[in-house]
This record gives sequence, structure tokens and C-alpha cells, in this order.
Amino acid sequence: MSATTGKLGRPDKPGSPDKPGRRDEPDGPAHALRRDPGGRPGRPRLIERGELLAALDRAAAGPVTIITAPAGSGKSSLLRAWADRRDRRDRLAFVQVQRDRHDAQLFWLALLAAVRTLNGDPVVADAATASPDFDAGQAVDRVLDELGQALQPAGHTGRVSLVLDDVHELASAETFADLTRLLTSLPQGVHVILATRRDLPLRLHHLRLAGELAELRAAELSFSEDETRALLKAADIVLSDGAVARLHERCEGWAAGLRLAVLSLTGHPDPERFVADFGGSSRTVAEYLVAEMLERQPQEVQDLLLRTSILQRVSGELADRLTGRPGAEAILLGLEDANAFVVSLDPGRSWFRYHHLLADLLRLELRRSLPDEVPALHRSAAAWLTEHGLAVEAVRHLQAAGDWPEAAALLGNHCFSMMLDGQEESMQSLLAAFPQHLAREFQELSVVRATVDLVHGRLDDAAAHLAVTDSCSPSAPEPSRRRLRTAIAALHLSLARRRGNVEGVMRHAQFLSAPNGGETDEEVALGNDLRVMALMNLGTAEAWALQRSDGERHLQEGADLARAIGRPYLEVACLAQLGFASKLPDFTVARARCEEAIALAEHHGWGTAPVLAPALVTLACSLVWSGEFEAAESLLCRADTALQADRGPGIGTLLHLVKGMLHAGRGQRPQAAEHFAAAQDLQSQLSAPHALTGYVTGWLAGTQARLGAHDEARATLAALVDETLADSGEIRNARAVISLAERDPAAALASVAAVIEGTAPSVHVATRVEAHVLAALAYRDLAEPQRARQAVEHALVLAGPQRLVLPFVMADAGTLVEGMGEGVAWRSGPGAARAAHAVLLTDILDVVRGSAPVTGAAPPLAMAQELSPSELRVLRYLPTNLSRPEIAGELSVSVNTVNTHVRNIYAKLQATDRSSAVQRARELRLLARGPAR
Repeated sequence: MSATTGKLGRPDKPGSPDKPGRRDEPDGPAHALRRDPGGRPGRPRLIERGELLAALDRAAAGPVTIITAPAGSGKSSLLRAWADRRDRRDRLAFVQVQRDRHDAQLFWLALLAAVRTLNGDPVVADAATASPDFDAGQAVDRVLDELGQALQPAGHTGRVSLVLDDVHELASAETFADLTRLLTSLPQGVHVILATRRDLPLRLHHLRLAGELAELRAAELSFSEDETRALLKAADIVLSDGAVARLHERCEGWAAGLRLAVLSLTGHPDPERFVADFGGSSRTVAEYLVAEMLERQPQEVQDLLLRTSILQRVSGELADRLTGRPGAEAILLGLEDANAFVVSLDPGRSWFRYHHLLADLLRLELRRSLPDEVPALHRSAAAWLTEHGLAVEAVRHLQAAGDWPEAAALLGNHCFSMMLDGQEESMQSLLAAFPQHLAREFQELSVVRATVDLVHGRLDDAAAHLAVTDSCSPSAPEPSRRRLRTAIAALHLSLARRRGNVEGVMRHAQFLSAPNGGETDEEVALGNDLRVMALMNLGTAEAWALQRSDGERHLQEGADLARAIGRPYLEVACLAQLGFASKLPDFTVARARCEEAIALAEHHGWGTAPVLAPALVTLACSLVWSGEFEAAESLLCRADTALQADRGPGIGTLLHLVKGMLHAGRGQRPQAAEHFAAAQDLQSQLSAPHALTGYVTGWLAGTQARLGAHDEARATLAALVDETLADSGEIRNARAVISLAERDPAAALASVAAVIEGTAPSVHVATRVEAHVLAALAYRDLAEPQRARQAVEHALVLAGPQRLVLPFVMADAGTLVEGMGEGVAWRSGPGAARAAHAVLLTDILDVVRGSAPVTGAAPPLAMAQELSPSELRVLRYLPTNLSRPEIAGELSVSVNTVNTHVRNIYAKLQATDRSSAVQRARELRLLARGPAR
């Protein structure tokens, strides 16, 4: 190409005039370039295509409109003109699907963010966050919910319009199925326009038959001869009527061809001759006109366009790297301002892309004129993109350069971060781009495959891919080799933790425990992701191995680091596991941590994501312990949804255990035995016993015994080979249950003696509570009611602080508890203890009688003012059988003072008597806020 005088001007000051609101016009001119009166190129002024806009208005009267036409037909420009009309009353959200982006998640998150702007929500970074656990179905539900909310603001009477451009760039059949569901479920008053270059695999026949689908195609978008004349006039191009007719005929009304013609004719010395000299197919016309346009540019502009044509998008800094000289941003801004098939992609006009027609022809010319430089350009682009954290695009350029080892190394180094960023489908497409005969040579690609398998719970497949990495040595240079070893160790650690291999976790965690010296910022960022993962897996394994303090410490460190580096997904992962780790010593703390994890996950739209499953199951477990069965069942349903694609033995064991506990608490022993047996089968797949092994085995045996299968129950316990476990409190309790079922209460007392004394190892205080309850049953069978009451009293003392209802109802000890309101043992001791016992007794009896106790998420206190501390102290004695004078004696106050407090309590709780006041206080959880003082 020869250099000629450039006719495409540049702005006086790059990015100044109306930079913030700049919109993309990628497809061609519904509108075209005009110049200021002084001849200086200005912002493109638009010609009105009234008939076409009216046609779109008619189409937009229904819920769905699809515009289908080839590239360069003017689809995007039409949409912009339609959206920018000043008489528009409806609110509009716009989403453009990015080219070569195969990640459906990024599309749905962009759509959700756009729709949220309709509701006045600021589009902040964490409003819709990518994660490996993305659920497109939930994303569709969230978009529909946001659209419904957008229709509700007071005073808003217009419709809501949603414009989706370049929809053909979506890749997967699943994405189009989800998009079909969105389009067929739109709230009334919402209209969606889709623009695409080809027919889409959407199943919209019901809409079509109902007359609710309108379609515009290429014929409707073609310029008429009058519009062609108006376009030329707007650009101050003078042609004879015959030349105008010939130009329109040659371009067949094709918007892109007319736009190229305008660019080439601007300032041309012989425009009539120019029109007479070209013809042929659209492709020929395009090639001719692009060549003409380029020929009229300065050499530096031509060189920039050619060298950057390898990019899907370009910034000034990246273009400077590829051309080897500064000043690219000013050129790109000037080309966009001249409407020269260069469009900005962001309001700040820092990133640009070329119209695909221009880009394709530029690449052809690049290969023709500078073939030897193409690989080096790809390598240079990859280096810059890697430096700026754009690994997916960098890998594509290394593949285009044929640098397969470097591409594999880069993909392996970044695969975990890509998963966190929601780019799994891009990872899969990058994997598929490696030649088959080379793919098996690169250890890094096995790391990528193992990462995907682990995220989806395919543990055996992940292990197979990791075995490949262990059997061959990497060929990458030392820095890449070190990062690769780190990634492999992190994956081994995750696999070991999920299989219960604590020894393996500890071994691999040591490799990841501290950052390497001399790391670059990029290596530190990648390493931080892996270090959070290491801390999460290490802390989880320690918690399962009953190393509670270490487990909690490492999980908290992981959560803190994840928060510091802006990885909310990893923060949720650590908090969810932290809830389990803190459950073993204290259910109250576990609840708070689980609720924190759930709140953070729901904020990011991960309410039923697999990463949240440990928190959902752990919170459900704590609710089952306190007899809140309905709330627990709801959480377990969410956990089932979360774990549809991930049933690893660790979380699966916990899930079935809690389901068994729920059924046991409800007296549904056959179902309980079924789930305990499923938990037993899953835990057998783990490499070592874990914290809950005793409960799984013990409760399975105990439930079998209560169902009359005594021999089967003893066989379950006999199968234990771990002597420490066989002597644990959980298993001793199971032996006691079997003895009671066999009518041998003395043997039952012998079994639980060490548990009651605290000499038998126990996982949680609940085990001792259960032992006291079993002892009470044994004393009842031995006709020793006084000792039975004392055993229940001891159980209540231990159960009170954490509100443990389950041990009483699981053992079917309701008749014993019902008698605790009478008798010397109950009426002795501090009044505060009796008050606390009364609350717990009420909860236990509610469950025994079939009514649920209050859930943990009680409504706020709906009253003019809160109860005073003195009133709360009196309130907590009301569930007891103490009279008002006796309450006064316990609190060392006068009876008149108690009477005054009781009247105030009734008024504030809107109660009429003692019973209704207690019931209302329980609903508001005022009786579960600690003992009276």
C-alpha cells in the first residue's frame, strides 16, 4: 500500500469532547459521517431513517423482536438510533455479547448487571460476581425478578426494553435453551430485542404462533435509493443522479458498503469515476472499498491498522507495543471520530475494536504483505496481555503463533484463577485448540483438566489427570515450573481433603504454606488464590481430624486473605467450612458463622452453589439439634440443589448424617436408618476416620436396635477396627441403646458410665447429654424414678447452653421429660437454672407433642420499646411453675415489683396471661438469650 494524504481527521484533544457517553456503533450506518461547517471531521451526525425506525417500533409492540441480518447490515446502528430517540418513555438496558467469548456465565452476569441499572442499583463490581458454581437457571430467575421489580416504581408508566446485540456470539446449546426460557417467561410490560447475524436455535414457536414474535431481516434494513442520496448529502458528497443510482445498485443497499463508499468518496478528486470503476459481489465491493479507504491513510495509520488487526480488541498502549512507537491512542480516537469502522468498547474510550469486515481484510493484507512478522506480533500481544492479567486472550495469541509449550504453560498457570473468574468454557475452547498429537505431551494441560474435574466433583477423573502430571516432568522454564508445581500441589491437596486423606493434606499444604521469594506481582496474585485454597483445605482437614483450634485458625486466615485479595467465592468457601469447624465445640458460634457465609453467598447470587453446601448442612445440623426441624429441612433442600453436581464422600457423609438425624428426631426410624447407612457407605470411601465417624456408626447401630434388628446393630459395631473409635462416647452410647432394646438396663448403665464421667473420648457435649438421657431410661426400667429424674436434670444442665433438644427426642424420652415439672430434684437448685431448664423443657415437649419450637430466624420485636433488663429477668421465670412470691424471692425483690414487671411484660408482648406471654416470648426468642441474672 502506498501512502497518500490522510482524509480521516483526529480530534484536537484525545478523548475529550463527549468521551463519557460514547456508544458502540459496530455494524454500519443507519447514520453516517458529516463534517463541521469548517470542514474539520466532527462527531458523526446522523440521518434519520424514519421508515426503518417506524418498522422497529411496530415490531417492538410485542414482547420479543429478532433482527437477523449479515454483518454490515446496520443492525447495531439501528438499535442505537432507536434507543437514542428523545421521545422514548420506556427504560432501556443494553448488552452486547463479546466476540469469541464462550463463557455463558459472563453473558448472564452482564445481562443481570444491565437490568439492575433499571432499578437504580449502582453497578458495582460485586453485584454479580463470577464463580465456578454458576447456575444459569438461577441467573435467568434473577433477571426475571429484576425485570419484574423494574416495572414497579411509582410513577413509571412506560415499558422496559432490553436490547441484546451480537447474540450469535453465544456458543452453547444450553445458553440458547436458557435464553429461550427467559424470552418465554417475560413479565408483561417487558420487551426484548435481539440482533444477530444468523438464525438462532431458539424454540420460540409458541410466541410466533401467538403473534408475539416480530422479525426484521436484511431486506428491511437495506438502504433505499433516497436514503443513499441523503447519506451522501450528509457527508457533503456531490454525485449525479445516475451515479447515485449506480452506487446504490452496486452496494444493493448494503449499509457497510455505502459507509465504505462515503469514506472513500470524501475528498476524492473524481467521485463520478470512482463510482463507475467498482462492482461485483458484496465481498468484492468490500475489498475494493477497504483498499481504497486504506490507501488514503498516512503510512503510520496503515501500519497501525495492519499490525493490530490480529487483536479482537485493542488499546492505545497495546497498539504502541505492536507498532513499536507511541501515539496509537490518538490515531484510534481519530478513526472512531471519523466513523472509520473503529468503535470504542467502553465509556472511557480506552479499548476499541474494528468492524469484523475491516479486521478480516486487514488480516488478509497482513499475511500478504508481512507474513514473517505475524508470529512475532502474536507473541508480543501475548506478552502484553499476560502482563495486564488477560490470560485467556494471551493464550489464544500464543496458540496463533504456534508456541504450544508456552501456551500450555500459561494456561496451566492461570487455570485456577480462570475458573474463579467464570471462564471455564473459554478454558475448554483453549484446550480444544491444542493439536491432539501435542496435547498429551504437556503436563500443564492435565492440570487444567484436573481443575475442571475437581470443581465438578469428579474426583476419580481428577486423580487420573493428576497422575499424568506426576508421571512426567515439565519442560517449561524454571519460573513456570515452580508455578506449575504449586498448582499441582494445590490440586493434590484439594483431592486429598475431599477424600479424607488428612496425611496427604498435611504433606501438600506444607508446599503451599508460604510465598516464594522473588515473585512478580502476577505470581503473587496467582499464588494468593492457591494459598487461600490451601488454607481452606488444610483447615477443613484439621477440623475433620478434631484438630479444632488449628482448623479454625487456618480457615479464618483463608477467609481473611480471600477478602483482602477480592475473592468472595474463596471467602465463602472458607467461611462455609469454618461453620463446620466451629460446630464441634459450640453450635451457637457455628450458627453465626454459617449465617455469615450464607449471607455473603446470597449477596453474590450463590444461595444454592456447591461452595455453600457445608454451611447449609452445618446450619441445618445445628437446627436439628435444637429441634427446629422445618427450618432444617428447608436448608437441606437447598443443600440438595447445591450438591446435584458434587456428591463427594465428605460432604455427602455429612448430608446423609443430618438427614438421618432429622428423621430420627421426627420418629421416622426406617428413613433415619436408611440415611445413616448411606452416610456409612460414603464414609467408607474416605481414606481415614473423621470427626463424625462415631456418630454415623453409633446412630446407625442405635437406630437398627430401636427397629428391632439387634444382631444387625451389633454387627455394625463389630465392624469397627479402630480401637480408639470403638471406645468413644458415641459408640458406648450405641451399645447402651442396644442393651436397652434387649431389656438389659444394667448393661446400658455400664456402657455409658465412662461417658458420663467424661473419661471416654467424645466429639461434642451432645454425646454426654445423650449418655445421661440413656441412663435416665435405664433407671426408669430399673424402677428408680428419683435417679431417672436426676439423670434428666444432668442432661438438661449440659444441654441448656446450646439448646440441645435432639438427644431427648431421639431417645424417645418424652415421658421422662414431662414429669420434670414436679419433684424435689427439679425444684432444687438456683432459680436461674430452673428458668433455663423450663425453656428447654418447653422446647423438648413441643417437639415430643409434634409442634415445632421457634426457629432461629425470629421476627424482630414488634413493640413500642424493648423489655427492660429487669423485665427480662422476670420473663425468664414465667415458664417455670414458680409463683409470683417465689419469683420475687429468687430475685430478692418485692412481690409488688414482680407484679409491675409482669403487667409491663403482658402489655409489651400483647399478651393476656402467663401462658400467652411465654408463647409470644418464645416466638421472639426472648427466652433463648441466656440465663436470667
